[in-house]
Amino acid sequence: MAPTTAARVALVPHPQGRGGRLQRLTEDGTPLGAPLPATDLAAAVADLEAAEHPRWVWAAAESGYAPLLPRLPQRLGRCHDLRLVEALLLAHEGRFGHPRSLGAAWARLRGLPVPADLPEGGGAEQDTLFAPDRLQLPPDTDPLTAVLAVHAEQQRRLAAVPEAHGARARPRLLAAAESAGALAATEAPHDGLPWRAEVHDALLTELLGPRPHIPGTQPARLAEAAVRLQQALGGKPFNPDSPTQVLRAFAEQGIRLTTTRSWELKELDHPAGELMIRYKELARIHAAHGWAWQDAWARGGRFRPEYVVGGVVSGRWASRGGGALQIPRILRRAVVADPGWLLVVADAAQLEPRVLAALSGDTGLARTAAGGDLYEALAATAFQGDRDKAKLGLLGAMYGQTSGDIGPLLATLRQRYPTAMGYVEAAARVGEEGGIVHSRLGRPCPPPQDAWLDLAEGAAAAGTDPAEPGGRSMRARGRFTRNFVIQASAADWALALLAALRRRLLALPAAPADRPHLVFFQHDEVVVHTPANLADQVAAAVAESAEEARRLVFGDTPVRFPMSTAVVESYADAK
Repeated sequence: MAPTTAARVALVPHPQGRGGRLQRLTEDGTPLGAPLPATDLAAAVADLEAAEHPRWVWAAAESGYAPLLPRLPQRLGRCHDLRLVEALLLAHEGRFGHPRSLGAAWARLRGLPVPADLPEGGGAEQDTLFAPDRLQLPPDTDPLTAVLAVHAEQQRRLAAVPEAHGARARPRLLAAAESAGALAATEAPHDGLPWRAEVHDALLTELLGPRPHIPGTQPARLAEAAVRLQQALGGKPFNPDSPTQVLRAFAEQGIRLTTTRSWELKELDHPAGELMIRYKELARIHAAHGWAWQDAWARGGRFRPEYVVGGVVSGRWASRGGGALQIPRILRRAVVADPGWLLVVADAAQLEPRVLAALSGDTGLARTAAGGDLYEALAATAFQGDRDKAKLGLLGAMYGQTSGDIGPLLATLRQRYPTAMGYVEAAARVGEEGGIVHSRLGRPCPPPQDAWLDLAEGAAAAGTDPAEPGGRSMRARGRFTRNFVIQASAADWALALLAALRRRLLALPAAPADRPHLVFFQHDEVVVHTPANLADQVAAAVAESAEEARRLVFGDTPVRFPMSTAVVESYADAK
């Protein structure tokens, strides 16, 4: 007889209908008893969650969790997302970009042709109706059999991940955190970020003019901005959305530009510079977050983005449409909590410099990072109180900036914080030599491509002239690996924060309909929509989760990761 509880439970929905199958598992993936059929999978999952709190194992959250979520009375606590874990393991094995679906993992396990991954997305309904196709399994392959085999093999591979150089290398923790991210990324769009369409419309009208009646035409103020720009450049019509035409129009007035970027336009002593910047700002809002965006993404009083967990090689999230990670500050006025509810908005203060202090173990930088404003403390310690120089120098060290007046600033940092500067410079050397660096929990960076290796070999044979393409490529990869160790470790911490905060929110004493929930996540920032009477508890949960994430990821470090937290009705009031 199967035990009454299990460490893990595999879950496979039926491709049509509300049923599916479950399989209890030991921690290493060994089946316990026979599969359990369920005519109502959501009800069976809810009962097991309440009784056993297992770690759920599924092919991917969008096909295993999203279809069940609307019918679950409670959120699930933990999961093992086979697709996300497969991507982590492939990266450890040097196979970046290889297909990571259940069908691809199954094919590799069985020595079969590996199918390419399908485009992600499509929503829960499509995933339910066409689950076998999205799983990419061969015809007549039992999905549950494939899930069990791939999961057991992943557990074996996780145990075999070698200690990563310079990293704490905790692959199981990273896999758990990445999978917890899949839960949050599924739930946040389901709940939705509160969005007031009437406020959004009023903002757009104020900025751009009334919504055009004819689709595809420019709003009045955007069209007026284009005309003023053309008049400032001689009156000849040109398309301000075409960089080539813009550069030509400036050149005809004797103004030579290399790009149309704002930083270069700001240097111009000509009214067309500011007019071009203004036009770009308005055009960006219209294209990325205008009325068409509202129709597609902000329906029913909620903005429902599609997040991509681990969508960037550093482990940061990306999004599929909707511009979830780039909401303009002015449009945050449209994000307003429901009546009786509030928004708890929290972001990590100066996260990456603090990560460098914790990673490197530099005691001096750790002391500097112990207080409030790290840049002010750094300025008082090393730059005669000049905060701008302190920030420029430290960011330059992390991102590999060497041009301009930054040289003396870097020299000061090397003298004051030799361990921290040595850490990033060692990471840069590894990259320049074609090596691999890792995040704190062991996420590896991508290996260099063959074209880079050819250039690097040529540069080495010719004496590595910094001005030649090979030398430039080597320095560029060094800048990438220098920052990767910091940015990817910051992503490790943010994932651990997200998992810890989500767990605390689920534990708050509230009915499911009145429970605070995460509605937005952006690199190092979270937004929780909460009943007003629980806002203080949510704010406390954020601080506790940040501390838990610090301990989990960085261990015994004196560096703290303070969260700047605001309890507001509107997102715009948070900063």
